Amino acid sequence: MATPIFHAQSTAEPSPRLLDIDAKLVADWLVRFLQHECKVRRNIHKAVLGLSGGVDSAVVAYLCARAFGPENTFAFRMPYKISSQDSLDHAQLVIDDTAIVSTTIPITEMVDGYLGRLEGEVSPTRIGNVCARCRANILFDQSAALGALPIGTGNKSERLFGYFTWHADDSPPINPLGDLFKSQVWALADELGVPDVIVRKPASADLVQGQTDEGDFGITYARADLILHFLVQGYAKDRLIGLGFPAAEVEIVWRRVDSTHWKRHLPTIAMMSDTSINDYYLRPVDY
Repeated sequence: MATPIFHAQSTAEPSPRLLDIDAKLVADWLVRFLQHECKVRRNIHKAVLGLSGGVDSAVVAYLCARAFGPENTFAFRMPYKISSQDSLDHAQLVIDDTAIVSTTIPITEMVDGYLGRLEGEVSPTRIGNVCARCRANILFDQSAALGALPIGTGNKSERLFGYFTWHADDSPPINPLGDLFKSQVWALADELGVPDVIVRKPASADLVQGQTDEGDFGITYARADLILHFLVQGYAKDRLIGLGFPAAEVEIVWRRVDSTHWKRHLPTIAMMSDTSINDYYLRPVDY
């Protein structure tokens, strides 16, 4: 019998080991997933990705280097003027270790060309969204130039929290990490040999000095992931509290998931017929 990818999934107790994975098996499976989705189904043998210096994009770079070969994996560093030097340096560690092809395309002029025309102060959230969408434009254009496919880097925790820019971070058509919680991505990073300085540093959107994901959330990924594990199986708030999770933590997670459903769906269509695409109309190739 094959080794399970997830250990103790059916355990109804909030143990820290609940989300343990067989990291080697996951890594091997995701490499095959990328090869099948890109090479077999789409006949595309090259990949492009944005390399931020964070653990998620680093893990995807290592997976793509295995799936397509380093010569067919194209990583783009796309710093904005407030991006930290550490982010660039950590991305370089990944490039050096994997020998993937890399290009640095600063986006400051691109972003400020728009922001400079606006009146009043622009919030860090808006700046981050503009940066993310500019980066997505670059990745899709470079994929067209290279005959490659953009590969996404968002994890399950971020997706459930809605902690991404709609039609930017989530826009690549293939995402190997989308069903892995952040804590599982860290475990996968260790298995793949991602540099320790990347794996251990606090996750951050790198928009404001000192900003971290967990600081924004008000809860750690380790705690949030456990709650999310039960929540997505249909556990109500009172049942989550009954398992021993503090009510305040349950509320943080519940509120974020409940308020961001729209970000995890295609555009809402005003249905006028029984052939509305993705609502009723499904040919075999659409499944």
